[in-house]
Amino acid sequence: MRRVLILVLAFFGAACSAPAKQGSVVIIGSKAFTESVILGEIASGLARQADIEVRHRRQLGGTRILWRALENGQIDVYPEYTGTLAQELLQMPDADFGALRAALAEKGLAMTDPLGFNNTYALGMASQRAAQLGIHSISDLRGHADLRFGLSNEFMQRADGWPGLREAYALPQTATGLDHDLAYRGLANGALDVTDLYRTDAEIPYYQLAVLDDDRGYFPSYQAVYLYRLDLRKRAPGFVQALNGLAGRIDAATMQSLNARVKLERQAEASVAANWLGIDAPTRSGRSSRIWKRTVEHLALVGISLGLALLVALPLGVFAARRPRLGQVILTTTGLLQTLPSLAVFVFMIPLLGIGAKPAIAALFLYSLLPIVRNTHAGLSGIPRELRETAAAIGLPSRTRLWRIELPLALGTILAGIKIAAVINVGTATLGALIGAGGYGQPILAGIRLDDIGLILEGAIPAAALALVVQAVFEIIERLLTPRGLRLAARQ
Repeated sequence: MRRVLILVLAFFGAACSAPAKQGSVVIIGSKAFTESVILGEIASGLARQADIEVRHRRQLGGTRILWRALENGQIDVYPEYTGTLAQELLQMPDADFGALRAALAEKGLAMTDPLGFNNTYALGMASQRAAQLGIHSISDLRGHADLRFGLSNEFMQRADGWPGLREAYALPQTATGLDHDLAYRGLANGALDVTDLYRTDAEIPYYQLAVLDDDRGYFPSYQAVYLYRLDLRKRAPGFVQALNGLAGRIDAATMQSLNARVKLERQAEASVAANWLGIDAPTRSGRSSRIWKRTVEHLALVGISLGLALLVALPLGVFAARRPRLGQVILTTTGLLQTLPSLAVFVFMIPLLGIGAKPAIAALFLYSLLPIVRNTHAGLSGIPRELRETAAAIGLPSRTRLWRIELPLALGTILAGIKIAAVINVGTATLGALIGAGGYGQPILAGIRLDDIGLILEGAIPAAALALVVQAVFEIIERLLTPRGLRLAARQ
């Protein structure tokens, strides 16, 4: 059994050395929608112009993830909107810019002047459908309780989102949460009637959508700004000056045009941002090198989490088998961990470990426990009682019985549990991209956002292939480590 641990940990450890973070790098974050990624790339281009080493952590999920990362110093800059800052983050709905800046300064943060466009929320419908029903404003929706609302998941929960909007307009409809980019396709194919929009979205003219008038003035102003850490003024003063120099330079038409070049013309965000800045675009790596990079990141997530789980779950499984009453408590606890929604577990880890690989590894570690603990318990408990009694009768110490007899007999079942945990982790690790952990989830998320099947397959196919490889590796390990006598007995 010791050889099992050494071989498995060595196999994954060889593939899982993650690069260390460089302390002098300016880290820029962006949310999981195209406009935020473009603004992140514009900030990255400015940093490169100032000869500052920069790293852009793209599409890090929702507002709260970016905000916590900024507060904790895991990112230095990210694009935000004043309405979100006032209503959702600082909860100062009536504050002016001076009050917002003062509140940010207390947290060690600052913001630039507005970039020049107001990307406020709105509700939209297909123009033909809106004209057919005579709907021009949000108030008009009250007379159509049967309309199907599909709203972005974040908008469903925000203080300035659906709950407040529904109350302000006394809307009778219920809403379903879904990805913002998928909602546009729902409007186009008739699956949805109403969704939330960003005013600068390129899809509004492309899909010929009607933007409903906010006739009660519910939505505040969402002026685009950059939030950044105050210590950046000392670390990279030229970069901060360049960020502030963007004030008033990007109007709504320009931003919508930049969004369209990415979403509709399929240009890379970095190229679009560099072209607007008038600088050379960074060289984009080829597909094979991107897949290799994501493979190393994915192996790190899976391998490290599985290795840690082995160190904890195997002793727990042995203890559960030898102490049946406490064993039921252990099995129940690990079973409850397995029932938690995986995305929720990833997000729960952020306040403890920040963003990046660490919270993803912690979440995957928890998901690895149950298969290993349960199979170790089942393998040891399934050993015939006569064999255990015989080993005890000839005077073998308890530890010797465990290592020389019980674990070898249970080896097949234990390895099956480890294999299940590894394969599950390969699939679940794709969610790590939402919190900046990289891996195969990165191209999958980008492909969903950009409606690019090629990008989705760039992550999905290697993830499936890796799962098959992991399964095959464990089957080979099981064959090599199972004693020849047991293999012969199993064939008969």
